[in-house]
Amino acid sequence: MRLSGFRDGVRAPKARGGASSPTCVRAWALMPALAAASVARAEPAQADKSQYHLFNPTPRELMRELGADRPDTTESPYTVDAGHAQLEMSFVDFTYDDEDDVRTRAVSIAPLNLKLGLLNNVDVQFVLDPYVEIDIDDGADETLDGFGDAQLRLKVNLWGNDGGRTAFAVMPFVKFPTGDDDLTNEHVEGGVIFPLAIELPADFSLGLMAEFDVVYDDADDNYDVDLVHTATVGHDLVGKLAGYVEYVGIAQLHDDADYQALLGAGLTYALSDDVQLDAGVNFGLTDEADDLNVFAGITVRL
Repeated sequence: MRLSGFRDGVRAPKARGGASSPTCVRAWALMPALAAASVARAEPAQADKSQYHLFNPTPRELMRELGADRPDTTESPYTVDAGHAQLEMSFVDFTYDDEDDVRTRAVSIAPLNLKLGLLNNVDVQFVLDPYVEIDIDDGADETLDGFGDAQLRLKVNLWGNDGGRTAFAVMPFVKFPTGDDDLTNEHVEGGVIFPLAIELPADFSLGLMAEFDVVYDDADDNYDVDLVHTATVGHDLVGKLAGYVEYVGIAQLHDDADYQALLGAGLTYALSDDVQLDAGVNFGLTDEADDLNVFAGITVRL
């Protein structure tokens, strides 16, 4: 069962073996991001913001448009401006799965991603899951609840942060087993994410992501690698309302585990230049994937 949580906004992986681990998995198989390196990037002249950092914040008039890693699974390659903070949070995140006569319901309350701009192209992120409840019905009902695991992430934008038709970043991360006993596998995990954004004709936008996760497998008492790929297409709908559709695929490279595929869609609404509401839903396309995931949240830039 994939426990809802952040990566971002995005949710977390199927639990393997014993306790579940609210870590997220998603990625693009070595992906178009590599091909993107050859995409022509004609960037207009931009103000030099390299002098700004955590203790010398970017002036308000030079800040880039609000960008968030939520609500879709695909991460954004854009960083938070230097010296500024950003909170991305779900109000509630609900996941349901029915597989092999086992029904699992998971609710995550206020999972959040707190970001802080260190340099013009670097931010640090603290991902927390304050409260998770998992109900498992397999003939003998069981409820697991408590604090989830925490993540520390670093996003480094390599190009396109302040202009251009493409943008690309590298995001290494580490998951710490801070969760309650029933909600953690008690092992440090980590990985790296490669998000790519491309401007398409007719004001459409394309996001692609590749992620390699090093995860602990209780059954084998060993670390394995998960590879996830995502593709999302977005467009403005009416006024400040925008929407997206997304494909997510998850492949476990270490064994013959079944491939997981999901289809998602969602909406965002800009309340202001610094506040955005969102809501979305993911549907499992394969038996191994969660059947349903519904969420709603907010992004606030400070």
